Amino acid sequence: AKKILSFHKIRVPKFQISMLKNPVKRLGIFPYPAFVKPLGLESSEGITQMSLVNNEKEAMERIRYIHQKLETDVIIEEYIEGREIYVSVMGNDRINVFPPRELFFNQVPEGEPKFATFKAKWDDIYRKKWGIHTGPAKAFPEGVEEKILSTCKKIYQILQMSGYGRIDLRVTPSGEVVFIEANPNPAIARNDDFPLSAQKAGLEYKALISKIVGLA
Repeated sequence: AKKILSFHKIRVPKFQISMLKNPVKRLGIFPYPAFVKPLGLESSEGITQMSLVNNEKEAMERIRYIHQKLETDVIIEEYIEGREIYVSVMGNDRINVFPPRELFFNQVPEGEPKFATFKAKWDDIYRKKWGIHTGPAKAFPEGVEEKILSTCKKIYQILQMSGYGRIDLRVTPSGEVVFIEANPNPAIARNDDFPLSAQKAGLEYKALISKIVGLA
């Protein structure tokens, strides 16, 4: 996905892959801090505070750990400082982009890195301790929200997504929109981000599910 979007001039983090059957020996010139995570797992499995590395030594240690512990390929990404934004998109030929939602870290000290670890997603006690939750995105600088929505629509089309999906982004302090991940099957329980985003756009839950079924 990142290779395809790069070709279409969508900003993505710089990255390298370390294959389980052919691990990288070194990373060479790479921007730090970097983010080391399993390539093919989902729901933030394998992502902890140790996933953020500051140099090649730390990166190689984390790569080896994931290869050995989780027995999977690894992606090493440039860490993008900024706000984590989730954008819900729905449609086939006619595409609707719903209002952005944001991942908040209310109790994490200013200046500390903020990203969604496995515990940040699934451990309610941990989430409560650090004030981690999603909600409607706070206001953006002028023109940035329009850029987010148009970028997500473009990504959805380029990756040939259909029915519904969610685009995960980072928005830097300067307003740059950076693609992180495309989720073609986001959670759609009543209180999940996708239905809540659709509701903010005026589409109630039963109507949303009916629309998704129709699009299928």
